[in-house]
Amino acid sequence: MRNVVILGGGYGGAAIVNELIEHGLPHDVFITLVDRMPFQGLKTEYYALAAGTVSDLELRVKFPVDSRVQYAYGEITDIDMENELVYVEGHEPLSYDWLVIGLGCTDKYHGIEGAEEFSTSIQTFSACRKTYAQLNDVKPYGQVTIVGGGLSGVEVAAELRESRPDLNIRILDRGPKVLSAFPGRLQNFVADWFMEHGVEMRGHVGLTRLEQGILYDANSTGPIYTDVTVWTAGIQPVELVQRMDLPKDNQGRLILNPYHQLPDHNNVYVVGDCAALPLSPSGQAAGAQGKQIAEVLHAIWHDKTPRLGKIKLKGVLGSLGKKSGFGIMGGTPILGRVPRLVKSGVLWRSKRHLG
Repeated sequence: MRNVVILGGGYGGAAIVNELIEHGLPHDVFITLVDRMPFQGLKTEYYALAAGTVSDLELRVKFPVDSRVQYAYGEITDIDMENELVYVEGHEPLSYDWLVIGLGCTDKYHGIEGAEEFSTSIQTFSACRKTYAQLNDVKPYGQVTIVGGGLSGVEVAAELRESRPDLNIRILDRGPKVLSAFPGRLQNFVADWFMEHGVEMRGHVGLTRLEQGILYDANSTGPIYTDVTVWTAGIQPVELVQRMDLPKDNQGRLILNPYHQLPDHNNVYVVGDCAALPLSPSGQAAGAQGKQIAEVLHAIWHDKTPRLGKIKLKGVLGSLGKKSGFGIMGGTPILGRVPRLVKSGVLWRSKRHLG
């Protein structure tokens, strides 16, 4: 028997499993999916779990039950590509014929002293649960600071405003405005929503150090006081990938050939946030890449040459609480209730493995 081992059951890994099952596996091939938990977490919605507006049960998607798929649950500690082995805590080493690395990302702290120790995260289910506990234990009229004015930071701030209208919420960013990578019209819409809902925005903040309850800004004359700090100021591949002595891009992501394979290990594929793609990391990109990796594997099994097209994303969607949102579809900003409804529809489909 030949084994496809998939590390990580996120958007990319789950897409590969579902595509391989749907289009059929050779009789001598089976799949082993390795993950910490027995379900996929819908990471694009973790901000709501942290804010307390949904339970984690609502963000779980069951892995498929199929005689051709087996599961190993635990922490992945190492990969030996020379001997084609994966080491998982609590298990015997797993051998593979084809390997997919889809382990996602972790926070990037940019070398800022105390950032990891004195902030909280939304990168994993476990981290979100801790963040939820900290945020919802803040006393009435306490101060929450969100570091990072990108998509994740904006969604956390807006969702928390709906969850805890009593709190003082501020969002800090190195740039002049929140969502600085987005069109000006969209930036202004989000800024207006924040002003209307009492969320403080501070731009041009250059953090140098964090302590318990205090942030230090190189561009400010005094310290910034806070009860809880949520970190959404950048991501990087997980520590296991960081340790790999392989070619990487300037973001630490593994460089691939056109078939999403490691150039020196053509039976190893990389999907999602660990892969050097000409796209910003996202669940949508990981899912699309996962489908292409499944195509490549099917082509190999049928002695065909893979023919992959360019990955095209449908757009970007963000929420401002449960009733408003924003997005870019076909290069055009969309604002208000419509993008929020579309985002809810995407979530519904994701829960049912429908694209």
